[in-house]
Amino acid sequence: MAAGSGVPARFDLPEIDAFSRPYWDAAADGRLLLRRCGACGRAHHYPREFCPHCWSEAVTWERASGRATLYTWSVVHRNDLPPFGARTPYVAAVVDLAEGPRMMTEVVECGEADLRVGMALEVTFRAEAEAEAGRAQGGAAGEAKGGAAGAVVVPVFRPDPSSGSGVGRC
Repeated sequence: MAAGSGVPARFDLPEIDAFSRPYWDAAADGRLLLRRCGACGRAHHYPREFCPHCWSEAVTWERASGRATLYTWSVVHRNDLPPFGARTPYVAAVVDLAEGPRMMTEVVECGEADLRVGMALEVTFRAEAEAEAGRAQGGAAGEAKGGAAGAVVVPVFRPDPSSGSGVGRC
């Protein structure tokens, strides 16, 4: 339970601070951001205040294309941490963003048997529950653009329907 609230603790909501707020605000507007280093030019994700490649602090926010390919995944059938148990099964994944960095995420709108390494994906966004209320907000993945008041909007990935290859379609 969350301290003094009578509501089960949530393990899927980020702690948003002044540094990460631009990332979460962009997600609520349907945009995925990453950080790019002005010294070495490399992009990285998760957002940090320094470049993990050359340690420069000359990093800035950059809008990502939202395109990715599936690197690896695992289908989670049991998770006892709230609210994950209600979501099982779900696909926990690592994707390669078109800009280069790898990102941990979830793949939605695709059956387990249709997943393929290298399949083309596109970002979509899901509104999560209000941290204080502990209840669901928003609709299915992709319906969260703008987000519900007080909700956290998270990037997830789905198959890219514009992919010309057979890889990336469910």
